[in-house]
Order: sequence, then C-alpha cells, then structure tokens
Amino acid sequence: MGVTQSRIRKLIFGGAVVGGAGFGLGAGAVAGLGLAYWGFRQSRRYRLKDRVVVITGGSRGLGLALARVFLRRGAKVALLARDPEALERARQLLAGMGTVFVRACDVRDEKHVSEAIRDVRQELGEINVLVNNAGTITVGPMDTMTTDEYREALEVFFWGPLYTTLAVLPDMRKRRSGRIVNISSIGGKISVPHLLPYSVGKFALSGFSQGLRAELVRDNVYVTTVYPGLMRTGSPRNADFKSKHRAEYTWFLLSDSAPGISINADRAARQIADACEYGKLELILTLPAKIGIKLHAVFPSVTSAVLSAVNRALPDPGELGQGKAKGAASTNRITESWLSALDERAAKRNNQVPNPIPVTS
Repeated sequence: MGVTQSRIRKLIFGGAVVGGAGFGLGAGAVAGLGLAYWGFRQSRRYRLKDRVVVITGGSRGLGLALARVFLRRGAKVALLARDPEALERARQLLAGMGTVFVRACDVRDEKHVSEAIRDVRQELGEINVLVNNAGTITVGPMDTMTTDEYREALEVFFWGPLYTTLAVLPDMRKRRSGRIVNISSIGGKISVPHLLPYSVGKFALSGFSQGLRAELVRDNVYVTTVYPGLMRTGSPRNADFKSKHRAEYTWFLLSDSAPGISINADRAARQIADACEYGKLELILTLPAKIGIKLHAVFPSVTSAVLSAVNRALPDPGELGQGKAKGAASTNRITESWLSALDERAAKRNNQVPNPIPVTS
C-alpha cells in the first residue's frame, strides 16, 4: 500500500512537533534542576555578615589576606598568632575595615588556646567560623631534619587545630550551626621532597579534617579542607632553611613567585571564603595542584618517579647541616632580582616584613 505525499508531510511535521516538544520538556527539566540546585546552594549558604571568625596564624600571609576578605563580607574577625608585634601591625593594617580583635596565642599549647578562645567570646561573642591556618615550615633534605622538626610540625598542624576545634565545637553543636576551615596543602595529599616534616603535619591535618567533616555534618557544622598549591603570600623569607640554605631558599622562593603556577594570596582568600560560605567538602587551589593530586590518585607510581627526579635536582646536604637560617638571611643575587618581584610585593602586602604596605583595597 502506497504512502501519499500529504501523509509523508504529516508524519514529518508531526514528528518535528513531538520532537520539539520533547526537546523543550528536556531543556525545561534541565533548567529546573539547575534552578533547584542553585536554590539548594543558596539555602545552605552561610552568610558572613556579623559572624565572628577566628583565624589562627592571622597576623600575616594567607591569614591576613583571609582577614581582609572576611571583613569585607561583614564579619567580625579575631586574629590569633604567636608574635605580638606582627599582630599589632596586622591590626593597624586592617584599621577602618571593620571589627578586629587580636590576641597572642601559641596554638601548640592547649591552655593558651582555651584562654584565647575565652577572650574572643568575651570581646566579640559566640564564634561562628574557625579557620585553622597557623603554620610552620622547614626546608631541607631528610638527612638534616631532626625529630624536633617533625614534632613541631605535628604540634602546629595537628594538635593546634585539634585544640582550637575542641574549644569552639561544643557551642557550634549546641547551636547546630558553624563552619570550620582547615588549611592543609598539596603536601597533605602528596608528600614533597625537602619538606618531609611539613608534609607529615599536613597529612595529619587532612586526615583529621576529613573524618571531622563526616561526623559533624549531622550537627549542621560543615568542615572544609583546603589544599593550596604554590601561593604568593611572601612567606619564604620567614621560613627556615637547612643545609645549603641559600640554594634551598632560591628554589623555594622562585617556585613560590612564578606566575601561572602560583596563586595570588588575595585570590586564594576569596575562594576559601566562598568555600566556607557554601560548606564545600574540599577546595584545591591552582590548576597544577589539581592536576598533580588527580594524577597521584590514579597513577601514584608516576608521581613518585617524578618526585624522585625532582629530589635528585635539589641541593644535597652541606654547609649548615642540621642548623637552619631564615629565608631573609639566605638571599643571593638571584633571589634579590626581578625574578622574585611578585613575592616581594606579596611580602609587603601581607605583613611578612617589618614595614608592610597599608592596603585599603
């Protein structure tokens, strides 16, 4: 039985209408799901206006950059750090941006932490956000590291965050509201040559942070673990370098200063504040860090071989041996050249030098 041209036209037209309707329904469903997801994200968003934020290691570097971001979003900020002079400079740098309270505190000491958290509550009110950012770093070959370096790394990166978390957590759970942000590192996912104590400490923090997240979600307290790659905070001049300290400082500083593979501290701080507001599980900063972490998860033997090759290119033990010097005392013509210009600028902006540049934007 034949099919007429009119019948064919009806079939084609009808199919087009049905197909178009189906496409329209599909597009509508996708749009609806997108709107629903956006609505869910916004409903979970933790607005920072008038919240009390405690930042450890807040006197300089990333901690100071985070303070600026939280203040711009309307939060009240408490900065904890060991150095009273650096804290006072930070307070002056942040003057006029909002409510800032500074308190000297050694996070390695549980009593110091308890007293500092008590003082923050008395001054600003209940604590809504805790950012565990305090850090220490010693650079050099494994053979030059002592047990003291490992002990200090664990005290700062694990015990410090544990003490601060235990101090703020009961009230957060009681209110069924809060955010905890733990600043780990790519070194908390991939152990890096010449930074072994640092990586050990960051791995411990990552494990604590991930398990803490799983246990606290039911209390509406969200824990975010941050894994920065290279970041321009200006911190190398205050880090400790062992053995051939000038050569160690050179590779560390130039890596930290390189555009494209390192991230500006202010940009990193904005992304961290966003992750805090939305209660993200984790945040990996910089594209090289994301690639490296994913590659290591899938092909660990490949990254191990690459890191072994990197280690062979790094300085051998020598000069200071187990002694150490600050980066500021390990300069040479290369580290004082234009190659370190971005890090120099970051150091002045982020209170890494005695006379930082006041920042109003």
